[in-house]
Amino acid sequence: MVSNKIRSNAKINVALNILSKKSSLHQIESIIFFISLHDTISIKEVKFKTHDISFTGKFSKNIRKNNTVSRLLKILDRKKLLKNKKFQIKINKRIPNKAGLGGGSMNAANILKYFVKKKIISTNKKKILEICNLIGSDVMIGLNSTNTILNSLNKTRTFKNCKKFYILIVKPNFGCSTKHIYSNVRKFNKAKFCRPNKNMFNLDFLKETNNDLEPIAFSKYSKLKSIKFYLENLLNPEFVRMTGSGSALVAYFQSKVRCENAKKQFIKSYKNYWCITSKTI
Repeated sequence: MVSNKIRSNAKINVALNILSKKSSLHQIESIIFFISLHDTISIKEVKFKTHDISFTGKFSKNIRKNNTVSRLLKILDRKKLLKNKKFQIKINKRIPNKAGLGGGSMNAANILKYFVKKKIISTNKKKILEICNLIGSDVMIGLNSTNTILNSLNKTRTFKNCKKFYILIVKPNFGCSTKHIYSNVRKFNKAKFCRPNKNMFNLDFLKETNNDLEPIAFSKYSKLKSIKFYLENLLNPEFVRMTGSGSALVAYFQSKVRCENAKKQFIKSYKNYWCITSKTI
C-alpha cells in the first residue's frame, strides 16, 4: 500500500476572549492564524488487525496512548465509518506539546480531512463537526487550516490573503495545563467578534486585542511574565502575546530580518528554551 504524506500546521490564537461558562465548558471567541511550523503525517492502509500509531521527532516523547489521533480512530471505528479498514499513521512531531499551538488537535483534524478528501469515509459536514467536538473543542478549527475567527456562537469564518507576520515563538522548559488554566477563570468578557471581518487581522486591530488566559498563566508561572517583558523589549516587535492556554509566547514582526535577529538575541539569554521563527500563512 502507498503511504501518503500530509502537513499538519500549528495554529496560534492571536486574540482570545472568555465569554461565559456553561456546565464545565467555557464559551470563547478567538482570532486564529495558521503558521508555517508543522508536523508531518504519513498515512497508509495496512492489513493489520488494529491501527498502528507512532510518533517520532523532537516532541514525540510523553504523548499518551489516549491521544487525539487514537480518539479519532476509535470514534470512526465505533461509527463504522472506516468499514473495518486499518491504518498505519506515523507522525513526525515538530510542534511542542502543552504550548497552545494546537499540535495534537490539528493532527486529528488533518487526518479526518484526509479521510474525507480520499473518500475513505463518507459523511456530511454536520457529522464531521460532531466528530471533531468529541475529540476536542479546537479540532474543528483545523478543518480549514486558514485564518479563522471563532465567534461566540461557536461558528467559524475563514479569511484568505490577510496581513502576514513573521513570528518568533518561544516555549519555556515547562508546559501549561489547559485544564488548570481554564479552571482558574473568574472573569468574563463581552463578545467583540460577533461580526467577523477581514479587518480584524489588521495590525491596528490586533494590537488592541488580548488573550484573557494570560493573567491566569502569568500568576501560576511567573517566568512567563518576565519572558514576555524581555520579548517586548527585543528589537521592537509589533506586540507579544501568549497563544491559547500557553506556555508558548509569540512576538509578531513585520520584518523577517528583525524577527531572525530577535531569535539570535533571545537564544543568548535563554539557552535552554525552545524558540523558532515562523510566519503566518
